[in-house]
Amino acid sequence: MKLVLTGAAGRLGSWLREPLTRLCDELVSTDIVDDFGKCHAGERYVKADLASLDDMLAVLEGADQVVHFGAIGDEAPFDTILGPNIIGAYNVWEAAYQNKLRRVVYASSIHAVGMQAKTDFIGTDAPHRPDTFYGLAKCFAEDLASLYWDKRQMESVCMRILSCAKVNNARALGSWLSYDDLIHLVEQSINTPTTGFSVVYGVSDNDRVPVDNARASFLGYRPRDNAEQFAAQVLADEPRQDPSSPAHLCHGGPFAAVELGNSGVASMNIVQDARKI
Repeated sequence: MKLVLTGAAGRLGSWLREPLTRLCDELVSTDIVDDFGKCHAGERYVKADLASLDDMLAVLEGADQVVHFGAIGDEAPFDTILGPNIIGAYNVWEAAYQNKLRRVVYASSIHAVGMQAKTDFIGTDAPHRPDTFYGLAKCFAEDLASLYWDKRQMESVCMRILSCAKVNNARALGSWLSYDDLIHLVEQSINTPTTGFSVVYGVSDNDRVPVDNARASFLGYRPRDNAEQFAAQVLADEPRQDPSSPAHLCHGGPFAAVELGNSGVASMNIVQDARKI
């Protein structure tokens, strides 16, 4: 089996590369960086631009599935988001279809439903309610995945990742996805025999988890990690929250509070702990 990983130079991509080599005969990792560094055994790097359909057609040739993590990973002006996140999504699905891939495993986001109330225990059938242009692009890609299943019978698993980063704030006590659980989720999304068009939340087995994965149970995703181990320290350090702020009221957290086009990541203090070979 040949797998393709987009966004392989990113933080989350760095944690997926080596585990994916164990699932396939050949892993093609792709991104837009010139210096990708050392590859794992069974992995090779191809520089390719998501905004180019020709690039995607070439990099997906002969592949069985694509794990699509490539995108701008933050809110930005619409014109910035448009190329890699929206046109790029179309190019991945269209190139996958033309190359007769079986499935797209897609890094969607909670920000597709980020304006939903955090006090609502939402399921995978919650209607789209994006919090940013970034979230809007995730909605587009999920609808694209649904369309390509309904009209072209190409499967997709859309993983709505909540927050896959070190737990250092109160929101993450519910939204945390550990790297081990991320890897497990991607593996299950690849290995499940039949998925059709599916949505699953990317979140660990947290005591305070704010979303419901019952409808995605067939994927066999059974997270093991729990952010409650960090609760005492995080809550001791957390300043008093404004109960009227969308950052605390909505599933999208800081993204729900920023002006359109402004960074949501800037206030999140994400630890850049990419995995090194």
